[in-house]
Amino acid sequence: MKAKTDFPAINEAPPEGLKPDGTPYRVLIVDDSMFIAKQLSQILSSAGFEIAATASNGEEGLEKYKELSPKIDLVTMDITMPKMDGITALEKIMAFDREAAVVMVSALGKNDLVKQSLLLGAKNYIVKPLDRKKVLERVVQSLKK
Repeated sequence: MKAKTDFPAINEAPPEGLKPDGTPYRVLIVDDSMFIAKQLSQILSSAGFEIAATASNGEEGLEKYKELSPKIDLVTMDITMPKMDGITALEKIMAFDREAAVVMVSALGKNDLVKQSLLLGAKNYIVKPLDRKKVLERVVQSLKK
């Protein structure tokens, strides 16, 4: 039986979740769906990102962002949540930190809200159901903006 070391990977790319200095990008996941938060966590962790924290509504997300800032590189923000929705939380995060990288997470058919969030400063958006390739693509693009 041959070991993995016998077959060096030809297309071995560095994990997308690492900064040029080799440390992981730190992500705050804000979503009221435990399933979506777990899915995002798994997708991002598998690519080398570090999940700094999770929050289940906009209010909690804003508090965690302020608490962990500036050690957060990116926020994934659900749009529809109890207590404080993602658009309001985005506005408050952007007021606190104009450079914040926020990627909105939305169900299909919420185009107006996605447009509004992009105008308010969101760097990108991800549509549910989550697609691993698209999630990583959009998150990586948002970190470069």
